[in-house]
Formats: sequence, C-alpha cells, structure tokens
Amino acid sequence: MIRTLTQTDRNAEPLRVSFEFFPPKSEGMSARLWDTIKRLEPMAPDFVSVTYGAGGSTRERTHDTVRRIAAETSLRAAAHLTCVSATKDDVLAIAEEYWQAGVKHIVALRGDPPAGMGAKYEPHPGGFLDSVDLIRGLRAHRPELGKCFEISVSCYPELHPENKGWAAEIAYLKAKQDAGADRAITQFFFEPEVYFEFLDRARAGGVTLPIVPGIMLQPNFTGLKRISALCGASVPHWLERLYEGLEEDDETRDLVTATVAAELCHKLHERGVRDFHFYTLNRASLALSTCRLLGLKPKTAKAA
Repeated sequence: MIRTLTQTDRNAEPLRVSFEFFPPKSEGMSARLWDTIKRLEPMAPDFVSVTYGAGGSTRERTHDTVRRIAAETSLRAAAHLTCVSATKDDVLAIAEEYWQAGVKHIVALRGDPPAGMGAKYEPHPGGFLDSVDLIRGLRAHRPELGKCFEISVSCYPELHPENKGWAAEIAYLKAKQDAGADRAITQFFFEPEVYFEFLDRARAGGVTLPIVPGIMLQPNFTGLKRISALCGASVPHWLERLYEGLEEDDETRDLVTATVAAELCHKLHERGVRDFHFYTLNRASLALSTCRLLGLKPKTAKAA
C-alpha cells in the first residue's frame, strides 16, 4: 500500500517544498526547462533555485533564467551566486541586478573550480575567498540591501570532498551561519540516518539555522553514481539493486526514483522534518510524482 501524509499531518505543520533547476544549454533545453517551471508552479513551492556553472560556463543563462522566473511567474526565485572567476565588485554588481529584478534570495556558494570538481580551488585575485567571505560581503554591501537578502548555503552530510574532518566541516557551517546565512541545504543522500547524524553534529557544534534535506531526483543510475562519486555521497547497495536491469526502461526507472525519494521524505517527516529541497534536473514529472506520493497536490500559486 502506498502511504501518503495524512491531511492531519499536513495541517498540523504544513510541508514545504522547494525545487532546484539548472540553466538551459540550448533552445531545446530551454523549452524543457520552461515547461518544467510552468508545470511545477501550481505546487506553490517555498522557492525555486537556479544553479550556476563554474568559471562562467552558465552564468548568463542563470541570470536570464532567474530574472525571467521573477518577472513571468508567481514563484520566489533564488539565484546561485559563487566566488569563482569574478572580482568582489563583479559579484556584488550581479547581486544588485538581482535585487532590482525582484530576486531577494541568494544561494551563496564558493563554487567549483573552473577545471571541475576535484581540481584545486584558487580564489580569484580581488575576489571573495570562499562562501563565508561572500556572505559577509553580501551582508555588508549597501546595508539596506545586504540585510534584506535571504541567504541559503550548502552543507555536506557526508563531508565535503575537500574535507578536513567533521570538526572542520561543522566549524565551517557555523562560520557561514555567523556570517549571516539564513538556512543550509544539504547535498543529497539516501539514508535518513545520514541526515540525522549530521544534524546532531551540527547542533552540537552550535549550528542553529534550519538544515533542509536535499533530495535527488536522478533516474539515470549511471549518472547518479558519477555525481555521487564527485560530491562524496554514498550510494547504498539496496538502491543499486533497485535499478539493476532498468537501463533501457525509462518508465520503471522514473517510478523507482519517485518512490525512493518519497519514502526517504516520509522517514524524515516521521522524525520532524517539514522542509524538502528537490534537485529536479529539470524533470517536472518526477517532481510532481514525488510530491503526489507525499500527499501534496497542485494549487493556485500565490504571488511572491
């Protein structure tokens, strides 16, 4: 029997979801992205975010996508902003443009090296050193503007690939909080204990900001393993068995993906989690299926 959250559960403390998109690399991908955005808009998510490529690879497309979401939809757009390959003035000018376009939420990230994950990160001359420095810069920039931005940051429940151990990992997240971050969004994971053990470590280390679990909706298991290896996320054996033999069966893979994601959310919800951030990969059907399995249905989205 498929379980969904009861109306009583959701009325007691409503579930909040947010969606992450990536900017299109072609006209065809642009059409798919906007189809995804329009189909997910009636779910009235808390916000939607748009990723930012390393070394300027998708920057302009990110800017255009975020501004268009703010101008043409009722969604609250959040823009990823990184330190990579830009001076402080350049980054703050982009923040100004977002503010003028009505975008009041920034996802502040160090960013991956231009050569890709795994390469050594080198701060840009005259740029922000890391995400903590970026947050401080945003908060200090034109105080009436900087104080009003909502700022989200990333965190790694299974340690960042460049980690120096749990003490350093938690101290860095605490530094982001102290610099002015409002919430943290985790890298994806597949076992609820991964999240709760990380949450315990963070709280013990003085981190009090909300830590929102990031939920991956990637039906291509080969791609999932590749991404997981790059970001340090473990892939349990039971998940590999579920996808075994489905390489040419897109429909079943999608069903497995939505069911696994929804079941993870159920287990997190049972222990008090109410916010979920979905990495959609610009696939509306998977996000909608997962939300439906959580008992969430489309509604008329309220204006941001």
